[in-house]
Amino acid sequence: MKKTTLYAVHENLNAKIVDFAGYKMPIQYSSIIAEHKAVRNSVGVFDVSHMGEIFVRGEKAIDFVNHITTNDASLLKDGKVQYSAMCYEDGGIIDDLLVYRISEKEFLLVVNASNKEKDFEWMNKQNSFGVQLVDESDEYSLLAVQGPNSKKTLQKICNKEIDIEYYHFFNAAIAGVELILARTGYTGELGYELYFKGNESVAEKIWNAIFDAGKEFDIQPVGLGARDSLRLEMGYCLYGNDIDEKTNPIEAGLGWITKFKKTSFVAKDILLKVKEKGPSRKLVGIISDEKAFPRHGYDLSVDGQKIGVVTSGTVSPVLDKAIALGYVDSKYSQEGSKINFVIRGKEVAAQITNLPFVKK
Repeated sequence: MKKTTLYAVHENLNAKIVDFAGYKMPIQYSSIIAEHKAVRNSVGVFDVSHMGEIFVRGEKAIDFVNHITTNDASLLKDGKVQYSAMCYEDGGIIDDLLVYRISEKEFLLVVNASNKEKDFEWMNKQNSFGVQLVDESDEYSLLAVQGPNSKKTLQKICNKEIDIEYYHFFNAAIAGVELILARTGYTGELGYELYFKGNESVAEKIWNAIFDAGKEFDIQPVGLGARDSLRLEMGYCLYGNDIDEKTNPIEAGLGWITKFKKTSFVAKDILLKVKEKGPSRKLVGIISDEKAFPRHGYDLSVDGQKIGVVTSGTVSPVLDKAIALGYVDSKYSQEGSKINFVIRGKEVAAQITNLPFVKK
């Protein structure tokens, strides 16, 4: 198992460490609920250095990125980020990812940790464009600073004014370390990502500077447990749970990042047929007032008949209600539709609701 450059810091903080996507990662430090609320109410820091960073360089970089992703990379300008997906020829999702346009001839693709090797191999098979593909995942560390006080925290130690719009990035220095500073986020709160190279001492220097700057805001380290509950409150997909190679972007509610006006991209024709016909199932938000804890894999039912399955579930720390994402037969996908969680053989009343669960 690999360790991030901040592994020793997590150990010193007595974090609960788990094996995740080939890395030893902190799942929590104090409690998932406390860390969740720290991000919602003030500011928290995630070590997400396990994520993948793949660079695309060359004369036809835009053409290549547009070929392998569903969104339209030609709409990007330097310093802008785009959420996208990559699909196999049958429409199944290889991965969801972030596309960073550094220049017309250079892009950074940020992919999920568990998919790095698979993604890189597939990209190389699709490379008939003569671009250079470089996996620099092991060279980069990545911190996510999220919450209402994230900007105030980072501004103290940044060499530039942090005045960027959502889904943009720029080069800056934090605590004297050159890095890429982006504003995307996986929590629904104001937040920033710091991509930087360097050894353990460099990573710890940045970590310590952030925590010193955020002390007045009671800044907290946050693990993967709260990262999951925060993204679920926003209805954001998690690869491996809500989307995978057996799901397509249309049924997963990702039609908004599937741009059919592009000349072509992998699986365009297949996905267009799904859109025109209408998917047989849809990924929806589900909420319940009953005492329940829905989990991945639980059945969903109506009148005793299975109509779908839970892909992600928890009890929302903000709403104090059971919330879940799941696929249901399309005829049950309308807001307000009454369905049930099937928990240990018992039906628990729930209903379809619009996303996000927590309005921001």
